[in-house]
Amino acid sequence: MKTENWKRTHYTMEITPNMDGEEVVLTGWIKEIRDLGGIKFLILRDKEGTLQITVPKDEVDEHTLKHAESLQRQDCVSIRGVVKRMDKAPRGVEIIPKNMIILNMAKQPLPLDITGKTPADIDVRLDARVLDLTRDENRAVFQIRHAILEAIRDFLSKNGFIEIHTPKIIASATEGGANLFPVMYFEREAFLAQSPQLYKEQLVIDFEKVYEIGPTFRAEKSHTRRHLTEFISVDIEVAFATAEDVMEIAERLIQYICKMVVEKRRGDLKTLKYKVEVPEVPFKRLTYDEVVNELKDAGIKISWGEDIPTIAYRTLGRLHPYFYFIIDWPTSIKPFYIKPRDDKPEISEGFDLMWHWIEIASGGTRIHDKDLLIKRLREQNLNPESFRFHLQAFDYGMPPHAGWAIGLERLVMMLTGVRNIREAVLFPRDRFRLTP
Repeated sequence: MKTENWKRTHYTMEITPNMDGEEVVLTGWIKEIRDLGGIKFLILRDKEGTLQITVPKDEVDEHTLKHAESLQRQDCVSIRGVVKRMDKAPRGVEIIPKNMIILNMAKQPLPLDITGKTPADIDVRLDARVLDLTRDENRAVFQIRHAILEAIRDFLSKNGFIEIHTPKIIASATEGGANLFPVMYFEREAFLAQSPQLYKEQLVIDFEKVYEIGPTFRAEKSHTRRHLTEFISVDIEVAFATAEDVMEIAERLIQYICKMVVEKRRGDLKTLKYKVEVPEVPFKRLTYDEVVNELKDAGIKISWGEDIPTIAYRTLGRLHPYFYFIIDWPTSIKPFYIKPRDDKPEISEGFDLMWHWIEIASGGTRIHDKDLLIKRLREQNLNPESFRFHLQAFDYGMPPHAGWAIGLERLVMMLTGVRNIREAVLFPRDRFRLTP
């Protein structure tokens, strides 16, 4: 087979009725087949969309007809043909084939219906994920995810941030806690990083404004529609900044992301039948105390200093069906690196960014005083010696700083309407899934 015989000249979405009579070469996969006796309709899919290939059995040559008769769903093909204006065809245009090359045949039967007309449960779909992703709705999710990442990088770069990449194999916990995956690192034990937190804090000494988009690993046993063991975290850290400064960055970033998705992925949102609203800024700020009192009025009692359980968050989501911050959290339930307020140390300068009932981001002002940081480590029963390399950075002029982390997959859920976080990941990892 000569390469030039099957190389495409156009993508499907580039074919228009104005090209009537032109000869083109399309490559892709057979999505659907309809045989009406004297005429056969093939729907060809490529990365841009689909196009109808019409095979009139009394008009095409025997070789082309033989190939057309042998095709099945998901076969990989190259089709040379003539563009024909046809008002009744999807998009008003079709291709009459002159030659077909079958590049690869798909094994039949397929494990799921690639048209989506016959539903499959989530585990069947994830077991055959590459096939599952051929569906327009699923590919739309990842087109939007791509647009989100583009918007994040564009916004942060324009606002003076530099992108960093920190180690994902580490010697000890980055945030305390025990939710770490151990790995064998030659002759000793290491762990998969649960956050770039300590590295990004240290790097503000050098670059002042840093961000990272990278994988994080949490060995949590939660098995819900919004938890993963491997996910992508979007982190920022800013020197000479407070919680309020980085909250403003977060809300402006969210607004920008929504704006870009609405502008650039209108077709994908239409495919998903989902509407994205561009939020106004600033977002509402609710204190922890206000939230506790609201929940009390709603019949949910939370003692001061306790974390907020999922059932309470669902109630908050009904009370506040939009973006909002929860601020002034008790210091005792925030990580050791979150700064206590100077005037009221039992309250921290930490915050969570919420969308309805789902936590999208968490952050705050960081402790930049070494003695206070050691004190907070001990208060949380953590050994300062385990954080020796982090603590030594505080001897080199650590500035006041603040930052946050956003879960990318939760952002994707928010902007696509998918209800299970696994649908926002190409190949998800959770407590029970390690393949494909």
